[in-house]
Amino acid sequence: MQQFEEVRNILSDVLSLGDRKNFLKEDSALLGGIPELDSMAVVNVITAIEEHFGISVDDDEISARTFETLGSLTRFVEQKLGE
Repeated sequence: MQQFEEVRNILSDVLSLGDRKNFLKEDSALLGGIPELDSMAVVNVITAIEEHFGISVDDDEISARTFETLGSLTRFVEQKLGE
């Protein structure tokens, strides 16, 4: 659950979501659900995740499914932390 909160905070900070962060749940849609999350923002979110968690993400590891929901993004981070 800790990674969920951290990923949600990173998204909120990078996208400047403010109070809208509180409405983000595990099944909240990211791509197509948050207008601020465009292709450039995806790159910024990935960079922030890499820096925060001390992980490295290769371009070929990222897909639309990774950013489908907040839960899928959190599971991706947890998988990377387990490697």
